[in-house]
Amino acid sequence: MNANLCRHLVSAAQAQPQGLAVAVQRHRFGKPPRGIGELCYDELTLSELNRRSDAIAHGLNAIGLNAGDKAVLMVTPGLDFFALTFALFKAGIIPVMVDPGMGIKNLGQCFDEAAPDAFIGIPKAHVARMLFSWGKKTVTQLVTVGRGLKLWGGNTLVQIEKHGQDMGPYPMTLLDEQALCAILFTSGSTGVPKGVEYSHQMFEAQIQALKQDYGIRHGERDLSTFPLFALFGPALGMASIVPCMDASRPIKAKPEYLFKAIADYQCTNLFLNPALLDKLGRYGEANALTLNGVRRVISAGAPASIDAINRFRQILPPDAPVLNSYGATEGLPLCFVGSDELLASGEVTAKGGGILVGKPVQGVALEIIAIDEAPIAEWQDELKLQPYEIGEIVVKGPMVSRAYYHRDEATSIAKIADDGEFWHRMGDLGYLDELGRLWMCGRKAHRVDATEGGAFSKRYFSIPCERIFNTHPLVARSALVGVHRHGDKIPLVCLELERSQACNNASSLYRELREMAEAHEITQGIDFFLIHESFPMDVRHNAKIFREKLALWAEKQLSGGLNK
Repeated sequence: MNANLCRHLVSAAQAQPQGLAVAVQRHRFGKPPRGIGELCYDELTLSELNRRSDAIAHGLNAIGLNAGDKAVLMVTPGLDFFALTFALFKAGIIPVMVDPGMGIKNLGQCFDEAAPDAFIGIPKAHVARMLFSWGKKTVTQLVTVGRGLKLWGGNTLVQIEKHGQDMGPYPMTLLDEQALCAILFTSGSTGVPKGVEYSHQMFEAQIQALKQDYGIRHGERDLSTFPLFALFGPALGMASIVPCMDASRPIKAKPEYLFKAIADYQCTNLFLNPALLDKLGRYGEANALTLNGVRRVISAGAPASIDAINRFRQILPPDAPVLNSYGATEGLPLCFVGSDELLASGEVTAKGGGILVGKPVQGVALEIIAIDEAPIAEWQDELKLQPYEIGEIVVKGPMVSRAYYHRDEATSIAKIADDGEFWHRMGDLGYLDELGRLWMCGRKAHRVDATEGGAFSKRYFSIPCERIFNTHPLVARSALVGVHRHGDKIPLVCLELERSQACNNASSLYRELREMAEAHEITQGIDFFLIHESFPMDVRHNAKIFREKLALWAEKQLSGGLNK
């Protein structure tokens, strides 16, 4: 069966031509405002977005880009981003999307692997491309988006769109539903960035899950803090409201801007990562704000803390849940759980039972297999663990990717063939309870296999251990790491303290935490603790603790003679 994600936009534009597709908040005078009164919005209706993407698709063909070609897209989330992305899909040109926050080295590696034919970016992105020779061996077409000096040749988006604006509707390219239609790179926050191969079937399955399981309906308006999610708007009959913020650094967002966007457009859906959920919740609480028109909040990217969810619930209507969504670039959404059920599970979490992430969405099969680093070529039912046994999470479904782009070894490690389909190994650990609900226990790479006398002694899991220590009133968050000491690997917990609380006696705190450790079987044997002023966070959205970097710091501190 042939498919193209843009069919939803074409249908919506025909049914509701004047319906709002996207609104982008910006500074009225092109610089930071002195107050929120200087913020304004750029808008596109559904018919305008459809017409602009048609013209751009024609123009891209005119400069020599055709179906099957690959184009790096480094454009800030604005009206041009939406029009360009839909134009690429319409033309069958494969967008290559990367997170600019992943770092120069990782970006270069991504471009080398993707071997793009075109580079489409804002002036700043082109400057970086020239400085670091991104795509030098393969890029033949350059497109500049936005204002700025064009010192690198090629075409501007204005020229391309003008060329195609009188050519009428674009004859949308239809692809096999399993054909490659986009390459989305993982962030590299927990490993080397890898290009995830997306098909139109994956996008369609994501849209269906958001409709059926999350209950999103036509006419809603979404505060879109994640550009990929914002693209689903037209397919869901929902306008995307993009706040003025750096999408690659949402923790830096100004809460007052986001609250204004929510109020100005009466947003019914909010998509927030855990760090932003916490920041907005604290701002709303401090300023006695309420979000009376919001129907749901979707949090994704990492497990949100129960405290952050509970705080945000206080500014929502009583019937509006915070939906904690589980997934990854390789497949999303996979599971979700509502805030009522999640808050009710808090006692289990505080005692080391992991974090509840709910049941799979429709169409997703989920199992737990034994922890193993070796590839698994073929699926067998004997691989499945019993309820409450902690192991690696594996998933299968139409929104789950089948391969990494030009990464055969990574694909063989992450994928398990199953009669024409594939299970994806998430690299996350967890277990299923007797109700079929999934409980997260952390990344596979973050477990600590402790040794004593050179032999394995005990396995520790990051989330269950950390959530126990996080219940201490002085501890804001903790991070389990493995460090080497006298030839063995031992568990050590790094601590970030609550800034509102003073710790006058670290030794006393460590003693109390050791007593907490001994009270729970899952943490027994943890004897070393170190206070860290401010945890390094991942390169993507500041939602995950950078435990690898913390482990190096802790080992250095321990070898320097710091006692526990």
